[in-house]
Amino acid sequence: MFAWINFAIMFFASLLFLFFYVRSASPAGREKVIGPRAYQICFNDRLISGAFELVITINYILYYFFPLPTPLPDQFPWDWWISLVMAALIGIPATVLMLVGLRDAGEEALRPKKEHTMYEGIYAKIRHPQAMGEVFLFPVMAILLHSPFLTLFSLIYFPIFILLCYAEEQDLLLRYGDPYAEYCKRTGAFWPRRS
Repeated sequence: MFAWINFAIMFFASLLFLFFYVRSASPAGREKVIGPRAYQICFNDRLISGAFELVITINYILYYFFPLPTPLPDQFPWDWWISLVMAALIGIPATVLMLVGLRDAGEEALRPKKEHTMYEGIYAKIRHPQAMGEVFLFPVMAILLHSPFLTLFSLIYFPIFILLCYAEEQDLLLRYGDPYAEYCKRTGAFWPRRS
C-alpha cells in the first residue's frame, strides 16, 4: 500500500512541479494582468516548484525501499558499480551544464526581474542549458538507485521540461520582443547550432 501512495505522490508532485514552474516562468504575461507584483509572485511559484522537485527526489529514494509490484525487476541485472559509472557518465556533464547555466543566468535563474537583460556566456550557444542539464538528473538518480522502473519513469521529465522551456520562451518573447525572436533563430534550444 505504501508503495502505491509513494508513487501517487511522486506522480502528482511531478505535475505540480510542471504547473508551478510554468507559472513562475511567466512574469511578463502575468504583469499585464496583475501589475509589477507578478515578478514576486513568480519568484514564490519558482520556490514552490523547487519544493515539489525535492518531494520527487524523496519519493525516488523511498521507491528504492518500497518498489511497486511490477513485471520489471526491482534492480538492474548488473552490479551496482556499473550503474554508478553510467550515472557518472551522464550526471557529471549534465550537472556541469546546469551549473554553468545557473552561473550565467545569475539571479534570474531563481528570481525573475523586469530589468534583467538577455543572457550571455553559455546562453550565446544554447537557450536552455539549465533545463538540458537538469532533465538528465532524474534518470541519473534512478540509475544510482539501480531501479529499472524509476529509469523508465524518468522519461516523463523530458516532455515536462520541453513544456517548461516552451512556456518560458513565450514569456521571454513578451519581455524582450524582436531581439529575443532573433536570438531564437540563431541559437539552438538544447544543442548549439552550426554557424
